[in-house]
Amino acid sequence: MFGRNDRGAAWRSRFPERATCVRCLQEKDLEGMDRLLWCEECQKAARKSATAWGWKGGAVLAAGLAAWIWLFIQPSDLVIGGWIATVVAALLIGSRVGREIAYGVMRFTNRKAVEAVPPEASE
Repeated sequence: MFGRNDRGAAWRSRFPERATCVRCLQEKDLEGMDRLLWCEECQKAARKSATAWGWKGGAVLAAGLAAWIWLFIQPSDLVIGGWIATVVAALLIGSRVGREIAYGVMRFTNRKAVEAVPPEASE
């Protein structure tokens, strides 16, 4: 009865042209929001914060790996470049995984909406 495109746009047809962002509680155009009703500015801010958390997590992972390699494997000077590359790879991969986990947690918990102050209604 309905095509795939009809169902995909159906949720937008139930909303007016403008809606309130659930994170910052500011009224914005619906076109600039995603399906969880976060505006583009809130998405960018959350991604920036998640990136910082991701780098911290990657650094902790890389430091732990470097300590484990140094204390337990005790690499020789012959292949030290390979071990350094392993630690750098752990830093990069750990930061990306940490960033995605942090962003997902931010989206799931939606903490800013609890702390945000709704705009005053104009009369």
